[in-house]
Amino acid sequence: MRSVINLKQGWYYCDSFSDDFLRHDFAGYAWQEVTLPHANKEIPYNYFDERDYQFVSTYKRNLSIDPAHRNKRLFLDFDGVMAAAEVYLNQVLVGTHRGGYTPFSCEITDAVNFGGDNQLVVVVDSTERPDIPPFGNVMDYLCYGGIYREVYLRAVDPVFIENAFAKPKNVLAESREVEVDVYINNPPSRAAAGQLCVSLSRDDQVIAQTSQAVELDQGGIQVRTLYLTNLSEVELWDLDTPNLYQLNVELKTDLPTEDCFTTKIGFREAVVRPDGFYLNGRRVKIRGLNRHQAWPYVGYAMPKRAQQHDADILKYELHLNTVRTSHYPQSRHFLDRCDEIGLLVIEEIPGWQHIGDDQWKQLACQHVREMIQRDWNHPAIFLWGVRINESRDDHDFYTETNRIARELDPTRQTCGIRFHARSEFLEDVYTMNDFTHSGGDLVLRDQRQVTGLDYYVPYIVTEYNGHMYPTKRFDQEERLMEHGLRHMRVLSAAGLDPHIAGTVGWCAFDYNTHYQFGSGDRICYHGVMDMFRIPKFAADAYRSQVDPKKDPVLSPVTIWARGERSIGGVFPLVIFTNCDSVEIKVDGQNSGKFYPNRLQFPGVEYPPIVIRHAPPVFGQWGSQWYDGEFVGYVDGQPVIVKKFIKNPVATTLEIEADHNHLDADGCDVTRVVFRMVDQVGNLVPYINDFITIEVEGPGEVVGPKQVALIGGCIAAWIKTKPTPGVIRVRAVSSRLTSEQIEITAR
Repeated sequence: MRSVINLKQGWYYCDSFSDDFLRHDFAGYAWQEVTLPHANKEIPYNYFDERDYQFVSTYKRNLSIDPAHRNKRLFLDFDGVMAAAEVYLNQVLVGTHRGGYTPFSCEITDAVNFGGDNQLVVVVDSTERPDIPPFGNVMDYLCYGGIYREVYLRAVDPVFIENAFAKPKNVLAESREVEVDVYINNPPSRAAAGQLCVSLSRDDQVIAQTSQAVELDQGGIQVRTLYLTNLSEVELWDLDTPNLYQLNVELKTDLPTEDCFTTKIGFREAVVRPDGFYLNGRRVKIRGLNRHQAWPYVGYAMPKRAQQHDADILKYELHLNTVRTSHYPQSRHFLDRCDEIGLLVIEEIPGWQHIGDDQWKQLACQHVREMIQRDWNHPAIFLWGVRINESRDDHDFYTETNRIARELDPTRQTCGIRFHARSEFLEDVYTMNDFTHSGGDLVLRDQRQVTGLDYYVPYIVTEYNGHMYPTKRFDQEERLMEHGLRHMRVLSAAGLDPHIAGTVGWCAFDYNTHYQFGSGDRICYHGVMDMFRIPKFAADAYRSQVDPKKDPVLSPVTIWARGERSIGGVFPLVIFTNCDSVEIKVDGQNSGKFYPNRLQFPGVEYPPIVIRHAPPVFGQWGSQWYDGEFVGYVDGQPVIVKKFIKNPVATTLEIEADHNHLDADGCDVTRVVFRMVDQVGNLVPYINDFITIEVEGPGEVVGPKQVALIGGCIAAWIKTKPTPGVIRVRAVSSRLTSEQIEITAR
């Protein structure tokens, strides 16, 4: 059977390259021991030069190959290297790859020395080379350098399973089935014959299996198709019940060789039609945000747990049902988690507005293949984005990308993200970045105005807001309120239009960018959360769109201060909530109950409450200011309370970790959030205290240990060392010290 080893530890890194590095006996250079994923250079949070990480670097490590693998075929599997890689084993070039977002493999069988150590050297070019998508012009995001995803050593028998694609069919009928295309790699030395077996299981219980005899010609990848039928007991993959099944493919041949390939699959029908998006025959309004896979300091180089937690934030904190992987294929760990929790995905190829020359286009077509062949078994993915984001029309190029996608995967629709109206429609779904709304009455255009067609087509709005109204988490209260309202207006407009299948807003998290974009500090403040995944008020526009029995939400968009706003006071007051009504008390006096504004926001299930004028109890400018209390009611019963204090004072430095248990593997991380709060637990958003993050035990801070609070809070990621134990974390400021929390690394 195959053996797969994660090569996360034991790497040495140098921020340059010399031919000397390919030899075993080099000396005189400073090497840093690192674990993967790894950023070739840590960068500041903002105000840095993006050229700082754009250089050629070298990674090396020794490989000890098990003698039992002497008759195996050996591969190195790279999940992601930015942006071009040359891979050497024992001074032999065993593979190259151009493109930072798709995986590649290098066969090292003939270069291995079984009698001793093997030196692996990876030369990484992280410059923005114009021959590699997405590069060639200006671009509104950063492509951080390094081996920023995992690397594996894979040992397989000479005849092995290269890949398998499971295509569920008739999922809405009792006679469900799955068609499985198995890609078998046979060496050129000889033909082979054997048995191929496919089984479907759940919780270690086999549901169905089948087998067939196979005869393989010598050399190349050959496809065999098997069917599992009458799967009446299979349950569908859906948003609330994301049922997953394990598909096992086993191959035995007369060489003799054997191999086993395993993947997770789900049974669902997902299709966009002119009258909306249908999941398993039920119409669902798409509500999502775009995601960049970037974090402070280390860019893309975050491991499995951080990738998974982003999916959890989108699903469980923001209550979204969709994410778009702007503007490139993202971590398989993120996609795996989307499968597990029921979060729909639009995945697209790398690019941003620019189309290069013919060789550039050929490489982009290769990226289409690599993306689909990596991810075709993910039930969460329902659209392949095969157009360079916001690019001009290119008939021949996009005819080819669509052809490749449909040939590789006839089960999913294609889309092409555009912002030019009336562009050529070659895909199955017309996906448009509609930045119409600028605060006025016009929110979204009728799709026929965008497409130029006199009939309706499958249509999704894939970006809105963003650069139209960039908002920092510490901005003035009125801007934060308008930021949230703009998101809510788009959700409402889309909800009223049956010919818009849904919307995917720009964007979930703030992100670093090139100097041509953003706020001049290398940050685009376009997110409903900041780069640390700390929410702005706009996040509550999405968070409130959930059944209050699951998660009651009550978020008055205010810091409760008389002099924060223009003219003074807290009105008009917006409350993002899913409650039936909200009661407001001021200084203990009841100001009455207030109800959702269904007239202004008729297209959302849970409209915000908008109170335009202050009740008399609030008093006028120059009068006394009071404590406030908001009580949310559902079905006549109070379910949630939010309190404000009239005279907030920084009282507590809160500390909270996302996870209390980590793997002691030298690369696992968890986020720890630090919040300065007042007497009743509200954030004090204008405090800028400096804090020192203290860590004891087998862990360390990713990035700086001394940071200033941003808008009253900040987060840090704590990374394990390859030693088990208890990691203790606390923060100390000039006036307060947090509690000490414990994180177990095991």
